[in-house]
Amino acid sequence: MNILIVGCGRLGASLASAMSDHGHDVAVMDKRSDSFERLDDSFTGLTFKGVPIDNDDLEAAGIESCDVVCAVTNDDNENIMVAQIAKEIYKVPKVLARIEDPEKEMVFQQYGLNSVCSTLLTLDAAVSAIDGYEEQNWLQFGNHKVKFYTMPIPKEYVGLKALEIQFEENEVLYAIINEGGKITLVSNYNILLREGDTLIFSKVVD
Repeated sequence: MNILIVGCGRLGASLASAMSDHGHDVAVMDKRSDSFERLDDSFTGLTFKGVPIDNDDLEAAGIESCDVVCAVTNDDNENIMVAQIAKEIYKVPKVLARIEDPEKEMVFQQYGLNSVCSTLLTLDAAVSAIDGYEEQNWLQFGNHKVKFYTMPIPKEYVGLKALEIQFEENEVLYAIINEGGKITLVSNYNILLREGDTLIFSKVVD
């Protein structure tokens, strides 16, 4: 698939690197060129410096031929605008937007947009980790579901880098909760896994 990811923060960089590793054609756009330094060394896609809501910049990044657009900047309003542009003007088949403010989720629903609220996902993952059981969260995107689940780190993973984990098909390591309860989004697959960690995975399922 041709995938355009708008926003190369920690989440965007992690998502771009994971999709590239899965063999997709990935382009990443960000306002700042230094943001691309967050991408893994294994990233094989293209990078574009530009304004996310500028049509000329979006076209330069290849939005006209995209199968998927993911708006994952740190600005909810910007993500809403990018998602609307992708859906209404360029008729992109799959559009996904990140939001931080759960109250804005209604805005996405009004426009028929798919959204992921990272605040709620992180909260659910933290609660399940504290309670000591695996929690599964499902999100529907078009004809597919994305499952988020937590797992205490297996002994054989301790001391490995995230890159060295055996992932299932369509699965990525989303975040890590350390023994002290701190949550770290996985933006670099060279991150070292430690004893006491809880792993948060996301997986595309039918």
